[in-house]
Amino acid sequence: MFRTALRNVLAHKARLLMTILAVMLGVAFVSGTLVFTDTLGNALRNQSAKSYDDIAVAVTTYADQRDEKSRAIDAATLEKIRGLDGVAGATGRVDGFAGVADPDGKLIGNGWSNSGSNFAPGKGGKDTAYTFTDGRGPTEPGSIALDRDTAKKGEYKVGDTVRVATNGPVKEYTLSGVFTTQDGAVNAGGSLVLFDTPVAQKLFLRPGEFKDVSVTAKPGASDRKLLAAVKPLLPEDAEAKTGQARSDEQAEEIEKGLSGINWVLLSFAGVALFVGVFLIANTFTMLVAQRTKELALMRAVGASRRQVKRSVLLEAAVVGLIASVVGFALGLGLAVGLRSAMSLFGAKIPAGPLVVAPVTVIAAFTVGVLITVLAAWLPARRAAKIPPVAAMSSAHAVATVKSLVVRNTIGGIITLLGTAGILGGAAKGGTDGRLLVGGGTFLALIGVIILIPLLSRPVIALVRPPLRRLFGVSGKLAAQNAVRNPRRTGATASALAIGLTLVTGISVLGVTLGRAVDKVTTDNIKADYMISMASGDALDESALTALEKADGVTAVSPQQAVWLTIGGQGVSASGVTPGDVQQVLAVDTVAGSLGTLEKGQIAVAEKTAKSHGWKPGDTVAVTYDDKKKETLKVGALYKDNEFLSPVLVPRDTVAPHEGKADIREIWVKTEGGASAAHEQALVDALGDNPGMSVMDRQDIRNMFGGGVNLAMNIMYGLLGMALIIAVLGVVNTLAMSVFERQQEIGMLRAIGLDRRRVKRMIRLEAVVISLFGAVIGIGLGLFLGWAIGQTVSASIPQYVLVVPWGRIALFLLLAGLVGVLASLWPARSAAKLNMLTAIKTE
Repeated sequence: MFRTALRNVLAHKARLLMTILAVMLGVAFVSGTLVFTDTLGNALRNQSAKSYDDIAVAVTTYADQRDEKSRAIDAATLEKIRGLDGVAGATGRVDGFAGVADPDGKLIGNGWSNSGSNFAPGKGGKDTAYTFTDGRGPTEPGSIALDRDTAKKGEYKVGDTVRVATNGPVKEYTLSGVFTTQDGAVNAGGSLVLFDTPVAQKLFLRPGEFKDVSVTAKPGASDRKLLAAVKPLLPEDAEAKTGQARSDEQAEEIEKGLSGINWVLLSFAGVALFVGVFLIANTFTMLVAQRTKELALMRAVGASRRQVKRSVLLEAAVVGLIASVVGFALGLGLAVGLRSAMSLFGAKIPAGPLVVAPVTVIAAFTVGVLITVLAAWLPARRAAKIPPVAAMSSAHAVATVKSLVVRNTIGGIITLLGTAGILGGAAKGGTDGRLLVGGGTFLALIGVIILIPLLSRPVIALVRPPLRRLFGVSGKLAAQNAVRNPRRTGATASALAIGLTLVTGISVLGVTLGRAVDKVTTDNIKADYMISMASGDALDESALTALEKADGVTAVSPQQAVWLTIGGQGVSASGVTPGDVQQVLAVDTVAGSLGTLEKGQIAVAEKTAKSHGWKPGDTVAVTYDDKKKETLKVGALYKDNEFLSPVLVPRDTVAPHEGKADIREIWVKTEGGASAAHEQALVDALGDNPGMSVMDRQDIRNMFGGGVNLAMNIMYGLLGMALIIAVLGVVNTLAMSVFERQQEIGMLRAIGLDRRRVKRMIRLEAVVISLFGAVIGIGLGLFLGWAIGQTVSASIPQYVLVVPWGRIALFLLLAGLVGVLASLWPARSAAKLNMLTAIKTE
């Protein structure tokens, strides 16, 4: 039986090729993902460990430049640490945002990974954290040093003048040196600017203070003993750990960071394997049907049912093993390709070997072989039931009425359970509702896939009349062939149905959320521009002053974050400019007047006012962040707005109680609306600062809709994977169907059906099957998109379901194209059949 299984694999190489390709794609993604994340994780962990190699104790504080009361490490404390027994040295660090402009004035990097720190030379004049490849470290107020990649991108050389943006006005510095570093931000595609220590302290914290300290030990000194000696010298909220402990923490953070990449890539593998199951099952079902006589003869000469079943499963295992070997090799190539792709996008991956863990090999081969064997189990079970008497007949075994009734009953029950779960989740809403929708979707997909053979006849019957009218005999035969074997048609169409269910659902949700975001921005924002720091940090107040004086500006108001305590409860508030805030943001007054802001009164959101029982004219006792108290009068109530805090306070009222203003964005209205001239005027007013983003209304929409677009792009990638496997499935089905129908095609040719119409018949059959799968998938996807939308509608203002008819039409067009492409080879093969040879074929 083992020899028989191997012989069958070799005898059906061409027919099994598509199955091998489907399994191979899934295994490639599984192995490639695991190898890539293991390699990347190992390299990052090694990098992290290397950066802490010489550090015995790492001290971290949470000092903030905006909070004068936050505790940092002062120079006296740093000297005390240096004087401890066993301490070889202690280096103080400060850091913050620092962005470098390229020759065109644009920011090098992406904002969040642009950082600045201090150059801290030791006794030999060197800072051990950095290796200088050119020049030297900055030791004067007007000099800086840049990492090598940033210097290369900006085309800077030692002695050049470099414009650097921090949270204050942009300044020019002289480049004193270029260095290499293992800093994670630089490796992520960002930049690192080193300043002289006093300059860095003034920019990022306070003169004479450090945010972090790294302690090195003398030979033989215990890290734990040094940790115990350092802790009593630190401020209360400072955190000290051994270098090893800090390295382990970073390793855990790296693992968490990579888990997201892992799940995204593994989801591609999951879709590939899930869709591939139907292709594999279809292939083995057809092979078993074509070998009815052979299997029956084996039963007749003494083979047991178990041996026949084992033979088919062994054949599947061999196919799975071959596919796994090829897929694993491709996976290694995929891992190398992903690593190179990250470098192309600006992320510098630390050097390190390709990591192929034993668990990766086991997982890849287990998945490949197991999926193939499981998919072949039902065909193998059917093969074992073939009676020996079937050897005397040329008829293939057909499904019994009982088996179809059982299948449809099971499919109907699972579909009803899935539908109930989806409807229940939509009604419940929230996180629990989404979980119910997810579980219901899985069951509904399984149920519909089981029912697809039953659905194929009525659905395809709808297109039979137009096919006959438009394409004559070829169209009539194509429609009949598509429903001749409903199980085969259903299994072939399942690949597209699964892919289009996912993508249609996400498209409906994505377009709906996108429209909601557009409506929110359109309804709530009157400003033409929003100014913010690229890093997400607070803007300096000088930016507000500069914008107020810019040409063409008619109104300017910040959103200054303010924290008030009212009645013992903390309330989020915004410091705004009276008279201008209502010109840049939609503040719909429901009671009182916003003009009272100019009198030092406050405006309160409707829900907040209702919860406290406030109305215009009431006085409210507030406590500011500096613990000082004041009584403020409520001058207006306004409708809740996504872009406004629950309380609006005049900036002049809160200014005496705030240290450094926490301004995250500034809204600007210009005369005549947004234009290139106005945007340039704002850029000029801000000193052509590369660290500041000037966004118009479309940029704002894109910013808020970025997550939605990313999710949709991922799902379109899944559609691409499903399409590839769907093409393989249709090609496989048609090729084997042509082989089965050689005699029939020969007869058709003999009675006058020419080659052109034979090709057309096969092409139309493929298109009909593909469109059938697309219709099922799109229908399920619309239902799924509606259900998920219901679970999030309560948390999204102005949510209205939008059906993207244009995209749905495109999906149907793509499905038809899939059918046409998949039919090219089978149609050509059918047309080339010799009619006399085909008629004699049994």
